[in-house]
Amino acid sequence: MRPKITVVGSSNTDLIVKVERLPKPGETILGGEFMTAPGGKGANQAVAAARLGGEVAFIAKVGADSFGEQMMENLKGEGIITDYILRDPSSPSGVALIFVGPGGQNMIAAAPGANFKLSAQEVRAAESAIISADVLLTQFEVPMDAVEEAVSIAASNGVPVVLNPAPAAEVKDDLLKMVDFLTPNETEAETISGIEVRDLDSAQEAAKALIRRGAKNVIVTLGEEGALYVSEGRSLHIRAPKVQAVDATAAGDVFNGAFAWAIASGMSPIDAVALANKAAAISVTRMGAQPSIPTLDEVQRTLT
Repeated sequence: MRPKITVVGSSNTDLIVKVERLPKPGETILGGEFMTAPGGKGANQAVAAARLGGEVAFIAKVGADSFGEQMMENLKGEGIITDYILRDPSSPSGVALIFVGPGGQNMIAAAPGANFKLSAQEVRAAESAIISADVLLTQFEVPMDAVEEAVSIAASNGVPVVLNPAPAAEVKDDLLKMVDFLTPNETEAETISGIEVRDLDSAQEAAKALIRRGAKNVIVTLGEEGALYVSEGRSLHIRAPKVQAVDATAAGDVFNGAFAWAIASGMSPIDAVALANKAAAISVTRMGAQPSIPTLDEVQRTLT
């Protein structure tokens, strides 16, 4: 049986310009390579789980425009169940403008459009997709009440919850108590915990604070340094493979999609983090969000 992952989240079209350096405020930089690619945290995470072999259902909202049509076709092409993706004729589909500089550094501005129109009621209408999943994965590029509804449905039905609290936002304790795996990066861990994250020790303190507030397990992603896994009574730094980064745009999304797939497959949290590190490391060696996402065969072959 293929592991079942349901993702609640965003879908965007990424408009990407690769530049020699990131621009300063008010500055125009000429020259650069342009590309468009499917993106959005929710869609990226769904594709990551699907390319590893998961049966993925995606709950989302896109516009009734050409970008929305392209998003739907792309997700269908990835084998993702699109029955729960709604079309909003009154809002444009989400778009992200991305500058990519040396070493994969990036600057991103997103116009969420229809993503921010996904309601708690619409998530409730798709509860069968959540209840039947082995894992629920969600993030914060859709309204918080939609996220809370999805997490509540999953927790009430014994479905493990992976919450990627990105972009950074304050999180209620009631929500944290329903989360099995919280996956912030350093900035997000600092925002949620109120503890400045400067190094591994402070990342661990922030993670422990989030566990005290109710999260069962916290994985702080550390970019090229891998991830820090913290649970009640245990803390482990799991390093990532060393690679030459080209574009880090979707690395966190790839990590989360791969981690959710691994948990749904029955892996231990430690092994799931290790696999997710590998998948994310491969992704940063390629341009674009979804074009960079590896298959399971690539993860198994490339970084052993």
